[in-house]
Amino acid sequence: MANIILSPLNKRRMANFRANKRGYWSLMLFSVMFVICLVAELVANDKPIFVRFDDNWYIPILSDHPETAYGGDFDVQTDFYDPYILGKIEEHGFAIWPPIPFSYETIDFQMREAQPAPPSSRHWLGTDDLGRDVLARLIYGFRISILFGLALTIISSVIGIAAGAVQGYFGGWLDLGFQRVIEIWSGLPQLFILIILASLFAPGFGTLLFILVLFSWMSLTGLVRAEFLRARNFEYVRAARALGMTDYRIMYRHVLPNAMVATITFLPFVLNGSIVALTSLDFLGLGMPPGSPSLGELLAQGKNNLQAPWLGMTAFFAIALMLSLLIFIGEAVRDAFDPRKTF
Repeated sequence: MANIILSPLNKRRMANFRANKRGYWSLMLFSVMFVICLVAELVANDKPIFVRFDDNWYIPILSDHPETAYGGDFDVQTDFYDPYILGKIEEHGFAIWPPIPFSYETIDFQMREAQPAPPSSRHWLGTDDLGRDVLARLIYGFRISILFGLALTIISSVIGIAAGAVQGYFGGWLDLGFQRVIEIWSGLPQLFILIILASLFAPGFGTLLFILVLFSWMSLTGLVRAEFLRARNFEYVRAARALGMTDYRIMYRHVLPNAMVATITFLPFVLNGSIVALTSLDFLGLGMPPGSPSLGELLAQGKNNLQAPWLGMTAFFAIALMLSLLIFIGEAVRDAFDPRKTF
C-alpha cells in the first residue's frame, strides 16, 4: 500500500530515514514513550481501571461513584485505599489496578519513612517531599511537556513561516520594515517580560502557551524568508505570474513546498527548545500551577532536597533522554531531506 501512495521522491526520503538507524530507533522509542504517557491514567492512577462488584462493572477512572456502590456506608467519594472498601470489593468481586497504583497528586499516607523516601518496591523511583510517587509524576510531566512543546512548535511555526514567506516573496519596504520590527522584538529582555506577564496572569497551560508564542514565532522566520527571497525570481515563479496566477497561489503551491524542505529539518530542534522553555519556567516557579506534574518542578525538588539524589537524577536523565531522542530524530529527518543522500 505504501508503494502505491508514496512518490519516488518520498520513497527515497523514507529509505534515507530508515538508513539512519540511530534516528529510526529513536523515533520508535520516543513513540512508545509518548503513547504510554498519552494513556497515563491507565498506567498510573490511584483508582482501579475496572471494578466488578455484585455482577456490576464500574470504570472508576472515567466516572466517580460513591462508596455505597462498593458496599460502603457513606454517600461520599470512594477512597480506594480504605481497607474497608478494599475488603468489600474483594468479598463481592475484584478490581483491576494500573501497574502504578498512584496518580501524580496522590499522597501516600501509609509511608513510614521520612519524605522524600528513596526508591522501593512500593515506589519504584521514590517519593518527593510531599510523599507523591515520582514515577507517576514523571509520566504525567512527560505528557505535559511533549503536548506543550508540540502545541508551541506548531503555532509558532505557522506564524513564523507565514511571516517569513510574506517578507521573502514581496521584499522591498515590507521586508525592510518587518526586519526592523523583528530586530526590536527579538532584542527585548524576554526573561523579564515573561516574569512580568507570569505575575499578571494566572499560570496555566494556555497562558504559558500564549506568552511563549509571542517570542518563539521568530525561530523559523529567517530561514523561510531566505528561501522565498531565493526562489521568488526563479523562472517557474515568473512563468506563473505571466499566466496570471495570484501571489497567494504561487506562494502556497510553488514556493512554499521548496522552502519546507529546509524548514522541516529544523522542527525537531524547535520542539526541543519549546520543551526546554517550559522546563526552565517550571524550574523557576513561573510555569504551570503549583502541584502540576512537571519535569522542571521535579528538577527544583532535586535542588531543594540534595539529600535525596534520586529526585535530581530522575529529572536529569528523563530530560536528557527525551531531548537526545528528539535530536537524533532531527538528524534522521535532515538526512531524509538531503538530496545528496542515497540509500
